[in-house]
Amino acid sequence: MGTALVIENDPSDDPRRLGEWLTEAGLELTVLRPHAGDELPETPEGFLALIVLGGDQHAYPDETGAPGASWFPALEGLLRKAVRHRVPTLGVCLGGQLLARANGGLVQLSEGGPEIGPGLVAKRDTADDDPLFKWVPLLPDVLQWHHDEITELPANAVLLAASSRFPVQAFRIGDRAWGLQFHIECDAAMIADWAGADADTLAELDYDPEAVVLATSAALADVEEVWQPFAQRFAELALGTLPDADIPNPTGRTLPILGQ
Repeated sequence: MGTALVIENDPSDDPRRLGEWLTEAGLELTVLRPHAGDELPETPEGFLALIVLGGDQHAYPDETGAPGASWFPALEGLLRKAVRHRVPTLGVCLGGQLLARANGGLVQLSEGGPEIGPGLVAKRDTADDDPLFKWVPLLPDVLQWHHDEITELPANAVLLAASSRFPVQAFRIGDRAWGLQFHIECDAAMIADWAGADADTLAELDYDPEAVVLATSAALADVEEVWQPFAQRFAELALGTLPDADIPNPTGRTLPILGQ
């Protein structure tokens, strides 16, 4: 049993089902809530994995140059160190955007408007060699709820999944860091809370909130079928039980792994 560090950026987006899947797979979770005053560690040392969740903030600075949240500079530094030291890392929605930005990518307000509700993304051919995504079906079910998008990936990133409206849906940096634009952690109660909090956006899109909640909730079983095994394999990677043959090393060098 080992411990993974989970960063909760917003009280409305906690680990929920993703947390359950990771603990079932053998990882203990230490959840830090910087939105409630928890301080972030300077490095991921001592943890087997790093998971960064979503939130209502923007990954990019506002018009004054201030970060989307006061702790984002420190969090981006933590993400860079996790990538550098090959600590298994997973960023979900805002967490994926922060992972991209921290390593030289670009995140912006989506010109195509927000993406909300259940949907499908398309796995790219590059995912066939990925230790986590190669087991994901060609058109996996996902849950979307975002206003921003990754418009430019870091130079060393590999695109793993895309969609027609948002070309960056999933990516990997190095051999142990993954970013997802979509959500996999939600349950029905979380979705209902988001619909209430984001009522203005739903009205602008002419979406019926009740229909969105029902449709998204109905997709939860399909999402679990795809992403629970994904989470299990991520936990196996963190715990060191995933076969080495499944783990690509693009550098060809043996690098230090913090926490192991």
